[in-house]
Amino acid sequence: MKTIIVPTDFSATAYNAARYALKLAAQLGTSRILLYHAYELIIPVPDLPTSIPVVDPKELKEASEAGLAKMREDLSELVPAGAVLDVRADNNLLAVNIEEVAKEEMADMIVMGITGGGQLEEILVGSNTIDVVKHTTFPVMIVPGELVFKPINKILFACDFKKIGTHTPIAPLKNLLDIFRAELHVLNIDRAGKGLNAEIPLESLLLDNLLKGYHPVYHFIDHDDIVEGIMEYADKIQADLILTVPRKHGLFEGLFRRSRTAKLAFHTHIPLLAIHE
Repeated sequence: MKTIIVPTDFSATAYNAARYALKLAAQLGTSRILLYHAYELIIPVPDLPTSIPVVDPKELKEASEAGLAKMREDLSELVPAGAVLDVRADNNLLAVNIEEVAKEEMADMIVMGITGGGQLEEILVGSNTIDVVKHTTFPVMIVPGELVFKPINKILFACDFKKIGTHTPIAPLKNLLDIFRAELHVLNIDRAGKGLNAEIPLESLLLDNLLKGYHPVYHFIDHDDIVEGIMEYADKIQADLILTVPRKHGLFEGLFRRSRTAKLAFHTHIPLLAIHE
């Protein structure tokens, strides 16, 4: 893995995500980590009172660059041998422009903390992190606010076994598995004890064929709540990473609904990696 982008807003959460990314870079042999700050220039609206201060774009840019310089200095001791810690500041909206930035920087992965400083219920929905996941095709690792890094040796792939042949990003998935060289577990959850539908055995056989050589271990469990089931099973097998494929109205969006985030608040020690179909 050559390049990891770490978007930052200079918060404690962002600093923690950067520390995590640097230690992850050491595990993966990453040669470049980019601290990226997207600042937004406030455009004054004529009809608003003139007492509202106008932001000087030059000052905004200088503040962003100063913040990045300080962050790079603060983290310098964690930079892996043979790797470089770069910085970049742009005047744009993070979620809207992250795809282009990742392409320009030839990124392999984006690592972000969950922005904010309170309960997940207050900060997940509509946060920059989730918006980035929705707006980019690059893999995004979501690092819980106080997560302490440990090497990724076991991955739990939460899979609904729907349209495996056409909707599973096999090439990116294999690339990540090659990089991590981790034990792979595939989890499917049956809600409300309805039993496996007729398609799942065929889809699981197809996935097993596509992942030939990676020796996945399959788990089929019953649980009324998908999120709770994933987190409980991740704890049970001591997974270091939960892998998910975001889909519209699918598992990933379910993970971040307001009605379910309270449950997630008790399981913030496991990072999530989202790769798109």
